[in-house]
Amino acid sequence: MRTHYRRRQSISAKWSVRFAFLSAILFVLSSLGHRFERIETPEFLWLLAIVAGLALFAVLLSIKGFTSVWRRGDRGFASAFWGAVIALLVLAPFVTTLYQALALPTIYDVSTDVTDPPELFAAGQRTERMNPLVNDEDSRGLQSSAYPQVTGRRYEGSPDRILTAVNTVIANNGWTIISQRGEPGEDEEILLEVVARTWLMGFTSDVVIRLADEGETTYVDMRSVSRYGIHDLGENADRITAFMTALDAEVQGAQPEEETTQPAQ
Repeated sequence: MRTHYRRRQSISAKWSVRFAFLSAILFVLSSLGHRFERIETPEFLWLLAIVAGLALFAVLLSIKGFTSVWRRGDRGFASAFWGAVIALLVLAPFVTTLYQALALPTIYDVSTDVTDPPELFAAGQRTERMNPLVNDEDSRGLQSSAYPQVTGRRYEGSPDRILTAVNTVIANNGWTIISQRGEPGEDEEILLEVVARTWLMGFTSDVVIRLADEGETTYVDMRSVSRYGIHDLGENADRITAFMTALDAEVQGAQPEEETTQPAQ
């Protein structure tokens, strides 16, 4: 009588794809919950840690599954393959984040003025759970070395005209103005405090924009502070640089040709 050998199913391969799918589903649902403000950032960061752990475990199970398929001839190559693929896709953003964390300085408070940054003044916007504001020389020194492009702007024109351009750029970015301190023509300094969120994951930063009346010119500088996380991964510097570039275009488009934008000295 001929005996038929039935190959065993690799348990590791089977569970690798299950853990990979679980990590992917948790990643998507938690990201959507955070993006639409149903999950607070501290809890979201814990969920991301769980997602990364599940994905790593799925990769290990997949490797073990491939080993059993190769050595013992077990069934489960497809499960091990898709488990590895899905888990690696989930881990890709974490790898990118790790690279940025190693390559960029560990700061979360960035300002165009490192000696006298604009003041965050809106009461009740920041809580004890959030990052403290930074004014130490070490952090400012790291910023100056890593992000020399983060500078203020000096524009020819009165504060009211520049404030109109600032408000236009804020609206175009989808940011929310929380409070304004000072009025054009009445105060030498105008402060706008704004809440800005990243477009994909919804991480929140508090932003303050300062306009200083210098007579014939108006000086604009800016500060962006991440609410959570000791590392902003360059987000605040990118936000300020992009805002200033957009403001340059807005001011130049609104002003007569003879008026020019002057870089900060």
